Amino acid sequence: MPERRTVALVTLGCARNEVDSEELAGRLAADGWDLVEDAAAADVAVVNTCGFVEAAKKDSVDALLEANDLKDHGKTQAVVAVGCMAERYGKDLAEALPEADGILGFDDYADISDRLQTILNGGIHASHTPRDRRKLLPISPAERQDAPGVALPGHAQDTPPDDLPEGIAPVSGPRAPLRRRLGNSPVASVKLASGCDRRCSFCAIPSFRGSFISRRPSDVLGETRWLAGQGVKEVMLVSENNTSYGKDLGDIRLLETLLPELADVEGIERIRVSYLQPAEMRPGLIDVLTSTPKVAPYFDLSFQHSAPGVLRAMRRFGDTDRFLELLGTIRGKAPQAGARSNFIVGFPGESESDLAELERFLTGARLDAIGVFGYSDEDGTEAVGYENKLDAEVIAERLEHISRLAEELTAQRAEERLGETLSVLVESVDGEDGAVGRAAHQAPETDGQVMFTASEGLVPGRMVVAKVVGTEGVDLVAECLGEEAAR
Repeated sequence: MPERRTVALVTLGCARNEVDSEELAGRLAADGWDLVEDAAAADVAVVNTCGFVEAAKKDSVDALLEANDLKDHGKTQAVVAVGCMAERYGKDLAEALPEADGILGFDDYADISDRLQTILNGGIHASHTPRDRRKLLPISPAERQDAPGVALPGHAQDTPPDDLPEGIAPVSGPRAPLRRRLGNSPVASVKLASGCDRRCSFCAIPSFRGSFISRRPSDVLGETRWLAGQGVKEVMLVSENNTSYGKDLGDIRLLETLLPELADVEGIERIRVSYLQPAEMRPGLIDVLTSTPKVAPYFDLSFQHSAPGVLRAMRRFGDTDRFLELLGTIRGKAPQAGARSNFIVGFPGESESDLAELERFLTGARLDAIGVFGYSDEDGTEAVGYENKLDAEVIAERLEHISRLAEELTAQRAEERLGETLSVLVESVDGEDGAVGRAAHQAPETDGQVMFTASEGLVPGRMVVAKVVGTEGVDLVAECLGEEAAR
């Protein structure tokens, strides 16, 4: 019997990439590959890259170079790039990074096993030529669901094998992907949709992720049930823009009806929705997010700035007072609700008064987590051609200033939670760090965590009631009061 092929998936970037990696893992496992965690122990290392901003691109290149070094010291015979950076740059990336043995785009995902086998055998698979993926689907959202022949990560369109190995998600519909978990965390993401129809002047994502297309509710429910069977307790719904979910299915309020159904899935303790657009928030969605049992009152709102002039240049909408009013409405319905956002400073034309307006918003918003980025030109975006670009030194100064303010404000917000009683999902327990978990206002990786004063009796995947007794920056220190009653 020939030796089985081994593959390791190294994932960078956002939760959407993590789902894509598990889809690739499902396809590979279904085709007989053995999945290993350590790239040094794999025949092929597949690096799922991020192409969002310059820092993320650098991390992706570094990961590819690090994996390439394993060819001299480990079992690894080939290094392959997939994901957003590979899709976005294709041949250009291949020429700039000859250390990679293959650069595969989204169109290669359906045939990922054959592609890797070709590369492993010493063959060459031509790197794809990037194209604007928004042009692959009809302009009208209502016509996109049945568009043939378009590769959409998270929306598989091929027929799966009849005899899937154990641990691979069964396909529940025409666009439901194969999936194999790459870990045992009690938390997993599920894609609601892919792509984006917004035209923010600083963002290149729609050009390489494509236009917005929703997954059908039955597929989302089927995948959630499968994850529950795999031991998952919290599901985070991800896409480029969750507030648009359902518009191509004829019901822009579809998320409001889907959330209670997901919360009723046996074994699931918490549903979290990420990536919400402030301009698209509607009263009914706020009501569902703040009142549905097991749905976290969590608002990951993409504000980006609050000065009206900067927002218009970004091709976005809103201002400080409207954003504060939105947060006030949310907290009026759920005082403990979590809110986070990302912001860009140093955007072309941003004045000192614009920066002061952003400070006014941040000071009044009481956000639990804040991400701050300095503006950088992104290939193919409208903002590249804008005048009034700020000097790099000015951008760096503003980034440092707002980042420092954000750190102070989020620490203050954490202190406001002293004495609160929270539902906390225990995520890990070990001898050195003790027990660590997350409350409803804390998403994985980005929003801080809860550190328990004692770990006795706590196990990963258990939902407990805890009282906040201290803080360390954005992190909370809590005393476990006992296991949460069944809801």
